[in-house]
Amino acid sequence: MTGANSFQVSGYGPERAGWTRLFARDSLARRLDWPILFAALALSLVGSVLVFSATRNRTEINQGDQYYFLVRHILNTGIGFALMIGTVWLGHRTLRTAVPILYGVSVFLILLVLTPLGSTINGAHSWIQLPGGFSLQPSEFVKVTIILGMAMLLAARVDAGDKPYPDHRTVLQALGLAAVPMLIVLLMPDLGSVMVMVVIVLGVLLASGASNRWVFGLLSAGTIGAIAVWKLHILDDYQIARFAAFANPSLDPAGVGYNTNQARIAIGSGGLTGAGLFNGSQTTGQFVPEQQTDFVFTVAGEELGFVGGGLIIVLLGVLLWRACRIARETTELYGTIVAAGIVAWFAFQSFENIGMTLGIMPVTGLPLPFVSYGGSSMFAVWVAVGLLQSIRVQRPMSA
Repeated sequence: MTGANSFQVSGYGPERAGWTRLFARDSLARRLDWPILFAALALSLVGSVLVFSATRNRTEINQGDQYYFLVRHILNTGIGFALMIGTVWLGHRTLRTAVPILYGVSVFLILLVLTPLGSTINGAHSWIQLPGGFSLQPSEFVKVTIILGMAMLLAARVDAGDKPYPDHRTVLQALGLAAVPMLIVLLMPDLGSVMVMVVIVLGVLLASGASNRWVFGLLSAGTIGAIAVWKLHILDDYQIARFAAFANPSLDPAGVGYNTNQARIAIGSGGLTGAGLFNGSQTTGQFVPEQQTDFVFTVAGEELGFVGGGLIIVLLGVLLWRACRIARETTELYGTIVAAGIVAWFAFQSFENIGMTLGIMPVTGLPLPFVSYGGSSMFAVWVAVGLLQSIRVQRPMSA
């Protein structure tokens, strides 16, 4: 390799172009992590089918076009894929130098949500309404900038060889960097995104080699903070009702407990192989609210059964396994931290989304990565895949 961001194949002249050059030992194609790419594409494809099944008959939201959400989901996937390519082309090391700009833009965008430009969708005041009927959820991109920003600070002196691990001052700076956007998102309030960010921070600290006292201290502080948020009534009424329904599933089955009850009925009725695609009675009858977004897993459970739901979990497992391998094999702490932060993000958000459809986690409005309908979420997760691929591409090849 002739440089950190160069994909030129050393030892091959222009006359060796074509398939030989493409799959040469040091080529980009050979360095990409194909299992991650295939898993992400497969999840997005499965998501397209599930979103179409959930929305094709819902004329109140699809504007009379049964393909409305399908086309937009595929378009979002295509844009996300392009963002992944752009991220790989730029390289995670180049983005490291742009962290201050990315961080400032992301904080500015979430501050806009708190202004009159912000809008409320499904009870969450987390969006910016854009022309043409599009909307942007900035908190999705904050997850990326928190990972990059903390990694930049925690790895700076370690990768330079000045320190064997981050010192306490560096850890405090990294926590301060993460705390600012997290507090703003909490004020929206978007508790689900804050929960993901907390897990990301813990994953980043564990990967950085910082003292375990910081992890235990953050867990204690998080417990105290959760109690304070509850006591100070920072949460909106609908969020409190969701936690109450989680603690007591029989509470108000026609109200706050309706979503989770219908979700469990849908998944339970699917059995081993499901009722068949487009044949689910709960889905066709439109009994599960927000089925194309938060509760998309119920479509898989009802129409594809345990086999279909298990396939989604296996694909997510493949993605997480390969991401863990990238984190372990990279030779720089910065790359390790970025990959570990993405693993923490994807793992917790997937568990929370699937768990809330099964009734083992509270409803928080988090999408299922790659599968749920939503542009902001789709763009953010594909950028994360681009970061993973960049780390893989730019690491030294083994002999």
